[in-house]
Amino acid sequence: MITFIPLTGFLGAGKTTTMTAAALALQAQGRKVAVITNDQGVELVDTKLVRSKLDSVAEVTGGCFCCKFEDLVEAVVALVASDGVDTVIAEAVGSCTDLQATVVRPLRQYYGDDMVVAPLTTVVDPLRHLAFARAAERGEPESDLSYLFRQQVTEADVIAVNKLDTIKPDRAEELLASLRAGNPKATVVGYSATTGDRLESLLDAWRAPAGNEDVVLDIDYDRYAAAEAQLAWMNQELDLTAAGNGFDATAWARTVLRELSAWAADHAAVIGHAKITVETAGGDFAKLSLTESGAEPTLDRAAAAAAPAGRAVVNARVACEPGDLDAAVTRAVEAADLAASVTSSATTPVSFKPSYPRPVHRLAPTGA
Repeated sequence: MITFIPLTGFLGAGKTTTMTAAALALQAQGRKVAVITNDQGVELVDTKLVRSKLDSVAEVTGGCFCCKFEDLVEAVVALVASDGVDTVIAEAVGSCTDLQATVVRPLRQYYGDDMVVAPLTTVVDPLRHLAFARAAERGEPESDLSYLFRQQVTEADVIAVNKLDTIKPDRAEELLASLRAGNPKATVVGYSATTGDRLESLLDAWRAPAGNEDVVLDIDYDRYAAAEAQLAWMNQELDLTAAGNGFDATAWARTVLRELSAWAADHAAVIGHAKITVETAGGDFAKLSLTESGAEPTLDRAAAAAAPAGRAVVNARVACEPGDLDAAVTRAVEAADLAASVTSSATTPVSFKPSYPRPVHRLAPTGA
């Protein structure tokens, strides 16, 4: 019997880091684990990082699991057939919601004889949650992005507050208590996927029964679609050549994200995420990410040494027009090239706003 563990959560919450850390922990307990990444575009930066740590990895691209349901099932079947896995962890697009109705219930109804679907887990970034909460406390009208975030939390069986190491302990406990009070049917756990602290509480929650599986979201799909469309997707590949003997791939990527972070802050553009990998000619790679306008990039993996050449991939989700995002990334790359003494050659960026979500299935709870 396969165990399927579905993850959702807003962009930048740390779903990929959580998925990878949990997979490694479950493998240490004797499980054979595979993971599935997912996003609206192709050439996913996260997939490369995950493959550097785990053997069994697949991806579903071009849409969320709800709209690519059969692709998700095919990926699970292929992983089980080729690698003999018994556990699959899958992370949905960060701007997706309504997964209880469009993914979890269909899996249980159509594949329940072969698959145990674990409680739906929404991964939450505490700083993002606090930012949305402060806007509500100030009496600001609920934005479409805040609406989407709220729906993700509302439908969770497990609310997994990641990055607890980024806030003070007393603030962390207040946040966990608030989420428990506001979501009495959900299990609320806090942990850090980066340090591994309290990660076992999340694994325990996945073994427990789902407490919120009968939830019915009162969701406005027009507003949901507007929230998704607000975040432009951008994907670009670049060939990099050092002007001298070699360049620092990590420093180049950090400069790109710093420039993009500053641009977003100046233009009040919410960053869902921005991620870069740079694979060097020797086969090493650097990976950095950004989840907040005006913030410093996070280093996920550093390249070990200077290299004469490399290939970069940029993924970004930012609340702006696609053309503006293209121009901002172009300027950021130019600044990084100058700082690192690099000549870059870029492909035409693939930029778009996600289309209206049209789930393959949408099922009500049994007996509803």
